[in-house]
Amino acid sequence: MRTLLSKVLLLVIVSSAIGFGAEKAGDDVKSGLSVGEVVPAFNVRDITGPQKGKTLCYRCRFGNAPTVAIFAREIDDSLKALVKQIDDRQVAESDKGLKSFVIFINDDPDTIEPQIESLARDQKVTGTPLTLIEGVQGPPDYKISKDAAVTVMMWVEGEVKVNRAFAKNKLDAAAVKQLVGETSKILGN
Repeated sequence: MRTLLSKVLLLVIVSSAIGFGAEKAGDDVKSGLSVGEVVPAFNVRDITGPQKGKTLCYRCRFGNAPTVAIFAREIDDSLKALVKQIDDRQVAESDKGLKSFVIFINDDPDTIEPQIESLARDQKVTGTPLTLIEGVQGPPDYKISKDAAVTVMMWVEGEVKVNRAFAKNKLDAAAVKQLVGETSKILGN
């Protein structure tokens, strides 16, 4: 009995160690404000939205409205799908006050701006401003990880309700679908 118990205990310890190691080396990235944190103001330059060419604070402009903020470092097919589906959801739920914006974190605006404009045009993004914040850190106080290719935060009443982050090439169709569904957490659905 003691030998069997020892083997089971050893199996549990080894399984836990393997699982723990997989989490550490896994795809999850910690980035952005934690659920429950208050969302501070920050300025961006509007590339495609109603304030195109101006520097402003969409966090301030949207106030306490339910908001989806997508922080991205580069544009790929998964990001295009996410932006388009969040934009469609924002347009569909505008009567509930849903707002959204995308913040590209990039230190080469001459290269990324035409790509942002192309994204808006090709995906027919109509309700979601695509913006830029220069540099590699992202907005001050937002804790955007350099290892996160995409960080999605959703808030309402200025409080984070959802935070999901993805390493490069880890945002997939299933994650996009889940993120679109998670807008219900800020809409009260």
